[in-house]
Amino acid sequence: MISAEQNELMTRVGHGTPAGNLLRRYWQPVALSEELTGPRPLKPVQLMGQHFVLFRDETGRVGLLDRDCPHRGADLAYGRLESGGLRCAFHGWLFDATGQCMETPAEPAGSRLCSRIKQGAYPVVEKSGIVFAYIGEGEPPAFADFDCFVAPDSHTFAFKGLWECNWLQALEVGMDPAHASFLHRFYEDEDTSESYGKQFRGASADSKMAITQVLREYDRPEIRVQPAPHGMQLTTLRKLSDEQTHVRVTNVVFPQAFVIPMSSEMTISQWHVPVDDTHCYWYAIFTSFTGPVDKKQMREQRLQTIELPLYTSRKNKRNEYGYSVDEQLNKTYTGMGEDINVHDQWACESMGPIQDRTREHLGTTDKGITLYRRILVKAIEAAQAGEPLPMQPNAEEAGALTGPPSIDGVSTAEGADAYCEQADLARRRGSDWASARLSA
Repeated sequence: MISAEQNELMTRVGHGTPAGNLLRRYWQPVALSEELTGPRPLKPVQLMGQHFVLFRDETGRVGLLDRDCPHRGADLAYGRLESGGLRCAFHGWLFDATGQCMETPAEPAGSRLCSRIKQGAYPVVEKSGIVFAYIGEGEPPAFADFDCFVAPDSHTFAFKGLWECNWLQALEVGMDPAHASFLHRFYEDEDTSESYGKQFRGASADSKMAITQVLREYDRPEIRVQPAPHGMQLTTLRKLSDEQTHVRVTNVVFPQAFVIPMSSEMTISQWHVPVDDTHCYWYAIFTSFTGPVDKKQMREQRLQTIELPLYTSRKNKRNEYGYSVDEQLNKTYTGMGEDINVHDQWACESMGPIQDRTREHLGTTDKGITLYRRILVKAIEAAQAGEPLPMQPNAEEAGALTGPPSIDGVSTAEGADAYCEQADLARRRGSDWASARLSA
């Protein structure tokens, strides 16, 4: 049973909070690269309750600065991109991507004031279509050589969406394999050849059986959870017959990402990033092991339920997530359409802005959530004590963190334990970019 104090400890992420201090020690997604395009590549960003301005200067360099001008606190999100930096519209003070003040034009000629002014600035890195920022103390960890970061740009696609709930309940849906048999249940199986870009609509690897059929007909999975160098790995087994077992392997990358199979050719790496205590963005990188990603099709599919410029959901609590009684009776388990992100959004937002975990009763299938919470609390305590944290690799260690393997397929019953490793290796050998890494 989680106490109210423990719930507060895990969920609150504002400046100075224990969990907030922990999450600030990791790279956090703050925008899609596509948001820094067009005539004015600048956007305000809120991360864990703090306010920043993100911009790309004329040379292509990206900067993340505190949003309030250090002169008199005016909003830099309304500034002008010019002269190699961001100029405040109030008095014309100019800052480069490192936060250094380059001009204070209203000051007397010869003034050296600007040399003494430094705006708060934070490291940023672009990876696979996402801008990551580090807003914590000390040196940031190295990026692990995970598939989503090392695949060529042509083989990745990034997108995001806003949910109106705490980051932790959003993350926990990704470490709960049992819910897919219910929340994402479809009463009819589509042509799996038409499933590109859709999760839970294709066929499992090494099988012609639709994943929707597997989830619908085999809803009492055996779930195995074990710690892993990146966080933890979950293996979900569904016995189809005496001869065959469905195997699904997913991963949690500490502190707040999961890596799951989308199809036999594609994986999803997804972060749940706190805007504040009661809102979060999911950021996802879709990684293909076969051909280049059809980014146009992937984007158009997601824009059917996501509305720009804030990437908010068209189906939400204000329109009952598009709920239809007829659909719930005849087509989908939720009656909320076929986009599983909407299903997950409803489940997480329906718990309230911050889930009251003192009222929950966890079962056997929640073992992944239980283990993660233990890892999270231990890491929060380590951060408070100044002790080493999990998943803080240096460059050499980051190079040894690959994968992590995420598989959805059908195995022989006796080969289920070894299936993930074998299927993952076979997929890599058949991939141009991944096979090159095997031989390196």
